Amino acid sequence: MTLLHGHDEAIAAFRAGLDSGRLHHAWLISGPQGIGKALFARKAALRVLAQGAGARPGLDVPDDHPAAKLMAAGSHPDFMALERLPKDNGTELARSITVAQVRGLSRLFSTTSSLSPWRAVLIDSVDDLEPAGANALLKSLEEPPPHSLFLLVSHAPERLLPTIRSRCRLLRLNRLGRSDMEKALATAIPDATPREIAALAEASDGAPGRALAYRGLDVDKIDAAMQAMAKTGDPTNEKRAELAQSLALKAAQPRYEAFLARAPSFIAVEARKRRGPALAEALTLWEQASQLSAIAVRQSLDAQATAFEMGGLIAGLAKA
Repeated sequence: MTLLHGHDEAIAAFRAGLDSGRLHHAWLISGPQGIGKALFARKAALRVLAQGAGARPGLDVPDDHPAAKLMAAGSHPDFMALERLPKDNGTELARSITVAQVRGLSRLFSTTSSLSPWRAVLIDSVDDLEPAGANALLKSLEEPPPHSLFLLVSHAPERLLPTIRSRCRLLRLNRLGRSDMEKALATAIPDATPREIAALAEASDGAPGRALAYRGLDVDKIDAAMQAMAKTGDPTNEKRAELAQSLALKAAQPRYEAFLARAPSFIAVEARKRRGPALAEALTLWEQASQLSAIAVRQSLDAQATAFEMGGLIAGLAKA
């Protein structure tokens, strides 16, 4: 399984529960997107299921362990992962994890466990549950089967049902430091040059998953365009119009989504350089950019118009 870099405090907290023999049945693993929450959850599930792995430190289980082999093959009988399924066209994912998927957990819990006393469920992400699915999950969290482990990945736990949050132990993962970022990227993309790794680490704000998604998208050019708009205010709208047009084509969708993800972080960095009223104005721009970024893809907003609007918010930094 892929190496997990950083998150030492979170690993120690989970291992403390496991080693005490009183492991909480539900863990809400939160933090920014792309920092390794799903990988952490998968490793935690495997560590609990692989009881024969001995008292190894951390969460790692040897790749040749039977449980690790089954997990890698997607066939471990005591593990289920819920995530958004592909649509019929095979190129897009459904918008939600359905109630039918949640009810399908009954197949896991209707029989005794196969390889250890434990059974584990990973939901990535619990934010994607449709309302009926959230209510169905709540029933399992309220009356968990013996030796069951629920690992809920969440990018925005404050949006979850309070009743779900209250039944979970919150485990927050933080952004990686620069050293851990570069180690993670060097492991994931061994053919990358040190210069490329440094550039990806700089652009991805402590999130290895985001860095990997940025590879090959010329994010440095997007950053240069944002810096130019923030510096000059783009009074003729030329720069934002040019950027919006370049991101409007269907083939540019990955770069468009990278721009949407990068823009709020860019504004946040610029906001930290300000004080007083200028800081307040920059924070307002950041809030507006964050809201636009959150809904643009989910609500299928027009890419060119959205990129132009986001460019206007970035240009507003020149006045803040």
